[in-house]
Amino acid sequence: MTDYFPGFGNHVSTEAVPGALPIGRNSPQRPAYGLYTEQLSGTAFTAPRHENRRSWLYRLRPTAEHPPFVRYEGASNFAPGTVDAALPPNRLRWDPVAAPAPGTDLIDGMTTMLANRDPADLEGVAVHLYAANKNMETRVFSDADGELLFIPQSGRLTLLTELGKLDIAPGQIALIPRGVRFRAILPDGEARGYVAENHGALFRLPDLGPIGANGLANPRDFETPAAWFEDRDEPFEVIQKHLGSLWSTTLDHGPLDVVAWHGNLAPWRYDLARFNTMNTVSFDHPDPSIFTVLTSPSDVPGRANADFVIFPPRWMVGEDTFRPPWFHRNIMSEAMGLIHGAYDAKAEGFAPGGLSLHNLMAGHGPDVTSWEGATNADLKPHKIEGTMAFMVETCWPYRPTQVALDRAQSDYDASWKGFPKAKLP
Repeated sequence: MTDYFPGFGNHVSTEAVPGALPIGRNSPQRPAYGLYTEQLSGTAFTAPRHENRRSWLYRLRPTAEHPPFVRYEGASNFAPGTVDAALPPNRLRWDPVAAPAPGTDLIDGMTTMLANRDPADLEGVAVHLYAANKNMETRVFSDADGELLFIPQSGRLTLLTELGKLDIAPGQIALIPRGVRFRAILPDGEARGYVAENHGALFRLPDLGPIGANGLANPRDFETPAAWFEDRDEPFEVIQKHLGSLWSTTLDHGPLDVVAWHGNLAPWRYDLARFNTMNTVSFDHPDPSIFTVLTSPSDVPGRANADFVIFPPRWMVGEDTFRPPWFHRNIMSEAMGLIHGAYDAKAEGFAPGGLSLHNLMAGHGPDVTSWEGATNADLKPHKIEGTMAFMVETCWPYRPTQVALDRAQSDYDASWKGFPKAKLP
């Protein structure tokens, strides 16, 4: 692994075979060893230099060599489309997905829960849950609709990508750029977690503004893989997500065959424990934007197409302050997951591996038990420990899939039942 993420302004050069990487030019007439040159572009060619993301790949065979794709029907819950009927403004919550049937790999074990916008608009975000118990041995996946942010909840993942290997465990995240092929190995035999699929502007670090030059997620803590490749002459299935549907084709060779690459578009991983949390040292509960790890901006300044926000262990010291998230209604729509522990605004019903949705302007906040505990607490400094929750927030309202609607908890609204009426003088 390299020790920093190139997509934040740095350039990485790496080769698995000495001499495979050309020096002084990107596309020589005769690349070393007869390799094929390919440019992977994550932004338009004419994007401003500081926003341009692309990498040059040198591989055993060109990606263009493949038979026609046909519809793939195996992953029935992955990208099934959202419900077009009128959607009530109800708050929704889900238990963790059930254990998958034996022989379920990452792709067949993916369940699309929430989505917004048409991927063809190059805007919006989708949230998926995965539960898998089988390695992807001779099958790879790529997503032409967006980049994939993996958030493991249980069990490790080894993501074998065209640009190298990424090993991630619960408490870490990894991103696979749009269009990059990969396959998933399960070192623990099974794995569960979440995936945020970003159709819009590429995830990046948020501006720090008055915070200054340091804090939140630091660029040096994002790691990219060293070049690695497979030379396998055997049938491989390629599954691709394209315009919201899954498609399949079969190659006579393994497509993870990039021997060398250089550029600033690559997979990466990040350890959430390295996030430098900001918080109040006087009074009041700050906005959750101070916990933003990554942001995908929209065309409106300050309004995110998608934000990835975490709620990590941290000290709480605010004086005369209701310390859990207060009751609120928000123009942004919030999908929340829980990696481990308990969330400080929900006493029960929100389990690790579960998911909740509070769409725009849906009133939400702590349940009765959490409100009573926070209202009556002796406000000494204390540390919230043993927890990691996250939120995929977006300016576009989420639409659940039918699978999600069928599996929603029926009693979530009862979380806010029984609050006593305020007593005026």
